[in-house]
Amino acid sequence: MENTRIFDQELEKLERKVVQMCSQVNQQINDALTALRDYDLKLAKKVINDDNDIDTLDVKIDKLCQKIFALQQPVASDLRYILSALKINNDLERVGDHAVSIAKRIEPLEDYRQLVSELGIDTVSQQTSLLFADVVELIKTHNLEYCQKIYQQSAALKEGCEAIAARILSEMMHKSEVVVVASNILIIVNLIERIASYSNNIAESITFVVEGEIVKHRKNMQ
Repeated sequence: MENTRIFDQELEKLERKVVQMCSQVNQQINDALTALRDYDLKLAKKVINDDNDIDTLDVKIDKLCQKIFALQQPVASDLRYILSALKINNDLERVGDHAVSIAKRIEPLEDYRQLVSELGIDTVSQQTSLLFADVVELIKTHNLEYCQKIYQQSAALKEGCEAIAARILSEMMHKSEVVVVASNILIIVNLIERIASYSNNIAESITFVVEGEIVKHRKNMQ
């Protein structure tokens, strides 16, 4: 009985830490995109410095999952959650890394802030913030209604990123003087697109927790 009580306490602790991780990563994304939009180098530096906190929490969650496995052999929904927590934690850590990578690429854009706006980066940045806000709610509530919203928003975001990328490549072909800055912006757009992909992964993981079904396989068969 005592082991069961400890197991439940550790499981609740894991759930809280995953929510904390998602919230901190969400703040990283919003700060990085705000810094990009406003050319706020101080905020960009904060994003870079805060990455250590994300990395520390990432390790704590991994170790906590290992501890829970050692305490008791979890089954059914508990096992699904712990397995999914490991994957979600990894996905969140990668999203945090992408936010840092965006922040690191802001300073060289000083003379091209108008170009960043004209290319539609502000639009995809806003879409990304809205998308990940739903990811946070999904992590907190396990309400699968958020999953469909995430799939739809990420698809629209990827489409927008692809359109921007195509325009950037066209600009690079016709204006050699913008090749360096355009390459930098293209990398930022690709990072934003990857955040959308990781958001999809997290939605799939929560669906697995709730329904016990691997959604990726179901999608591939459709």
